[in-house]
Amino acid sequence: MEKKKRRTAATRVRLEKVAVVLFRPRLPENIGAVARAACNMGLSRLVVVQPQDLDRQRLAMMATGAAGHLLDRMEVHDDLAAALAPFPYIVGTTARVGGVRLEYATPREMAARLVDVSQHNEVALLFGPENFGLTNEELPFCHALVHIPTAECSSLNLAQAVMVLAYEIFTAASDKTRFVPRLANSRELESMYAMLQETLVRINFISHQNPEHWMFNVRRLFAHHGLRAREAQVIKGICRQIDWYAGKRLEGKEGKK
Repeated sequence: MEKKKRRTAATRVRLEKVAVVLFRPRLPENIGAVARAACNMGLSRLVVVQPQDLDRQRLAMMATGAAGHLLDRMEVHDDLAAALAPFPYIVGTTARVGGVRLEYATPREMAARLVDVSQHNEVALLFGPENFGLTNEELPFCHALVHIPTAECSSLNLAQAVMVLAYEIFTAASDKTRFVPRLANSRELESMYAMLQETLVRINFISHQNPEHWMFNVRRLFAHHGLRAREAQVIKGICRQIDWYAGKRLEGKEGKK
């Protein structure tokens, strides 16, 4: 009996490692409703970034008493990068598809993926503002995107979207697990990407004009595989060696003049 319990626990998403992150939520009622939806599905961590209004009474009105503890422990941040820095795996939500949003999963597909990922990694479910969602400026933080399919009436309010994704995560299970190591968190990755971008611009691999645009494909490449912290350090070491070598070559050319 004990053996079966351990196996069941290992084949489900570790809900305590999953956080709901709201970027620039506009209405406190929506934050409260999100807290209630998260609580319904066993999620206990709520993070808000640059909220427009945190009126406690309006928050509590929609959260109800059952979700009050989520509001008591709610994290509030002024900067998205700082809020996401501790998370090795960030799932962005998008209502729009196409363009740079060609690759995405359904909530059920993403929930199945999180069975493995959540065993050793903190996971952030990132939702954008109620009026237009995440913009392309926030997408580089995301390791994966999730899109909720709908019929002709495609507009979901914030709490509905959270509930759909949270429900799939709550019910997700797998008959087979594989080892997924601790991945590099957002802080470690952003440091690596900054160094990599500087190096690639220096050797003219990517354009000096709008390098962030060219880096999007590089980010997507690494996001597919998931980098460990040690691997991110290796890439930074390679960048330092390339910079050193490029500097030596430049010194040699100048010495011949």
